[in-house]
Amino acid sequence: MTKADLVEEVSRAIEATRKEAEAIVETVFDGIIKALRANDKIEVRGFGSFRTRQRRGRIGRNPKTGEKVNVPPKRIPFFKPSKELKELVNAGGSPASAAPPATPPPPDSAV
Repeated sequence: MTKADLVEEVSRAIEATRKEAEAIVETVFDGIIKALRANDKIEVRGFGSFRTRQRRGRIGRNPKTGEKVNVPPKRIPFFKPSKELKELVNAGGSPASAAPPATPPPPDSAV
């Protein structure tokens, strides 16, 4: 799904114009970006959480020349899906994988 698809979905869901739906989607994304820049954690119950993680600096190399390059430390965005989201995604698979395994009936003790 692209951002344009998401705007279209919001537009359909709330019966708004495409321009209004685009403003809503942009506002949500801008809010997430601002919070991550401020090193805040964003938690959406039933969906997941966004946060930043610190990546250490390291010595890399230029693949073209083989020259060593110093890669500075940086923060990267990280998304952790909620348990509910994982279950919803996995429920869309085959019915056999979503259902608990069947237990065989107990052996007949009357012989």
